[in-house]
Amino acid sequence: MTGPSAVPGPAPPWTLAADSVTVTVRATPRGGRDAIEGIVALGDGRRALKARVSAAAEDGKANAALARLLAKAAGIAPSRVALVSGATGRTKSFRLEGDPQDIAARLATLAGAAAPSQ
Repeated sequence: MTGPSAVPGPAPPWTLAADSVTVTVRATPRGGRDAIEGIVALGDGRRALKARVSAAAEDGKANAALARLLAKAAGIAPSRVALVSGATGRTKSFRLEGDPQDIAARLATLAGAAAPSQ
């Protein structure tokens, strides 16, 4: 029999693969500064990393700024971050290539969440 501590909490806004992490981001362009501000619930029940960047959402500038912000947060090179979906929307998915456990732990620390176990 398992206790209350065995009940899983809300899923983090990222999923782990063998060599990468895919993270869902709710972006705020022209946000005055570049920062990750925690985790937010989306209208459809999913969760996303809440991030703001100072770059405007034109010519891919905000997407590039988000990729750099995520790379810095994850401790990886910006070239290892790829936009998977959401190029023109506020909700985006990025693939971060590297050690998935390390990346997830760094994201969890930044977001103020517990690292997912696998």
